[in-house]
Amino acid sequence: MNETVAPAGAELRARAEIDLAALRANVRALRERASGAALMAVVKADAYGHGAAACARAAVEAGATWLGTATPEEALALRAPGAGVPDHVRVMCWLWTPGGPWREAIEADVDVSVSGMWALEEVTRAARLAGRPARVHLETDTGLGRAGCQPGGDWAELVAGALRAEAEGLLRITGLWSHFACADEPGHPSVAAQLSRFREMIAYAEGQGLDPEVRHIANSPATLTLPESHFDLVRPGIALYGVSPSPAIGTPADLGLRPVMTLTASLALVKQVPGGHGVGYGLHYVTPGATTLGLVPLGYADGIPRHASSAGPVLVEGKWRTVAGRVAMDQFTVDLGGDLPGAGAEVVLFGPGDRGEPTAEDWAQAAGTIGYEIVTRIGSRVPRVHVNEGSGT
Repeated sequence: MNETVAPAGAELRARAEIDLAALRANVRALRERASGAALMAVVKADAYGHGAAACARAAVEAGATWLGTATPEEALALRAPGAGVPDHVRVMCWLWTPGGPWREAIEADVDVSVSGMWALEEVTRAARLAGRPARVHLETDTGLGRAGCQPGGDWAELVAGALRAEAEGLLRITGLWSHFACADEPGHPSVAAQLSRFREMIAYAEGQGLDPEVRHIANSPATLTLPESHFDLVRPGIALYGVSPSPAIGTPADLGLRPVMTLTASLALVKQVPGGHGVGYGLHYVTPGATTLGLVPLGYADGIPRHASSAGPVLVEGKWRTVAGRVAMDQFTVDLGGDLPGAGAEVVLFGPGDRGEPTAEDWAQAAGTIGYEIVTRIGSRVPRVHVNEGSGT
């Protein structure tokens, strides 16, 4: 097992172990679902909290030919020499604002998204300065109501402008794309409506002379459940990391996926207290009788959701325990029910579930949120320890 060295001493407090063998297996499983389409591994937000560069390399080893990011800075980091991403792998970013580093992205061979005329004007200006054409994906709003060009006159104007810029040699239209609103809700009527609108907008663009390399709309849930949405490229994100997009679709095991992150900490203190002892800010938990308390040195500054106060589950010496009282900034307490593990004993907050430990979905339910947020919010004070590096597993 190869392991990235954590900062000295940090492993004594907490660590997020990232199993790259599990990530590679997830990529392979998703490729099998992709109906022959290419796969873009979405590694935005530091690979959903798992470490972007290491996860990008592992995804490529397992067959991903594209990498997806939100911000240009994320994309440029993957193009940096130290990231280890092969030059032939396409990198795309889609969350642009006026004045962004368009020229740097063009020079780094990053595919960029354009969903309005202001962005088309900025990217063509940057292409002139760079002296090379930009690789551009035109984004359509098929019903999500976020980024993307509206159907009708707005789409016609954007397509016409992009074709003029392509004729001038300022860009290459490499993609047409959109994003689902409710693909994680099986049978939701918006899914079919968005697919129909996407096909119509593609047909219009291609009828005007566009010849994109890829057309793509499928996110994780669509990759897993909607083969008719796969087109030329699928864009799984959360599924890469072994977290189900939605309980309605199934558990990770149901989907052939394995959770990649295991979050653990070491007990900082174990002490005996009498009944009636208050615990934590606000004293929202009071011991029902004589017991032992364990102090877990992680808090909301590390990404442990405060909304999981009195609800978040952990595994200590083979037993499930629950957060006792409020989650504080740097720590929380569990009632150990009289057990006396030593200081330094391992606390498993979540993982694959192999040892009976909670999963990210258990924490999501405790906090009233989604699994995406649980793994993505784990903060920088928790070192990521990447294991099973290398393509052999």
